[in-house]
Amino acid sequence: QVQLVESGGGLVQAGNSLRLSCAGSGRTFSRYNMGWFRQAPGKEREFVTTISWDSARTDYVDSVKGRFTISRDNAKNTVYLQMNSLRPEDTGVYYCAAHTRLWAAISRAANEYGYWGQGTQVIVSS
Repeated sequence: QVQLVESGGGLVQAGNSLRLSCAGSGRTFSRYNMGWFRQAPGKEREFVTTISWDSARTDYVDSVKGRFTISRDNAKNTVYLQMNSLRPEDTGVYYCAAHTRLWAAISRAANEYGYWGQGTQVIVSS
């Protein structure tokens, strides 16, 4: 069982930065790859980024490459999403998720993630 709690969302002006945190529980946290997804108002939930259990591999949706950075600190059972140069189209609820399986390959597919946080809202004003 993995429990995830996101924090760090808020309202910012375009061009500013936010750092989201996802605090996880469970002693196997360090062996799950983790992902961030987001859901804009009226839109489907979309993949944003993922990181492997050992931070050796990452993947980003094209729209955030060069602006967002995912990282993790397994000693603290926490994954982070540093978001720079925010744009209004980045607005949405951001969800942290853990892959269903341990030691898995990283994936963009939401249905391969079995544990989800409640989400934290990010609003970027123009």
